[in-house]
Amino acid sequence: MIYIALLRGINVGGKNKIDMKLLKQTFEQVGMNDVVTYINTGNIIFSSKSSNKNELSLILEEAIHGDFGLPIKVIVRSFNDVSRIIQAIPDDWRNDKDMKSDVMFLWDEIDDESILKELVIKPIDTVKYVPGAILWSVDKENITKSGMTKIIGSKLYKQVTVRNVNTARKIYELMHGQNN
Repeated sequence: MIYIALLRGINVGGKNKIDMKLLKQTFEQVGMNDVVTYINTGNIIFSSKSSNKNELSLILEEAIHGDFGLPIKVIVRSFNDVSRIIQAIPDDWRNDKDMKSDVMFLWDEIDDESILKELVIKPIDTVKYVPGAILWSVDKENITKSGMTKIIGSKLYKQVTVRNVNTARKIYELMHGQNN
């Protein structure tokens, strides 16, 4: 099966620095195959015979802690999981000079539509739940007025890892290439 490992909080603001070549080696040493990294923010596509995503997450978290001494949370999603999320993103959403659009991948413990009740959603925000993620978009001119910026620093924020839609689409494209 093809998977993506989404690491939370690496190579951000000079903290939790991990070299992607070394990270790739870590994945290979614990039995992951066809390992491909995408940008420095912790997106690792790989294949595994295991179908247990929780088990894979634990193996990878332990390996990262062992090799780098960092307690990094890892979300593992299958190609089908990511496909469902990508298909739910409206075609006109983008991350550019005019629009900010993100995918907030959810930890399993909070992966439920009821999570939307914990968010501050203002009329300028477009927010959707899809199993595994919250999708959010706002015009860049309104970003400082957006309710979604309130998530930063919250308890909920520690249970998500965020990728902009451009990155999420590229991850899907790379996974799709390995899936064929």
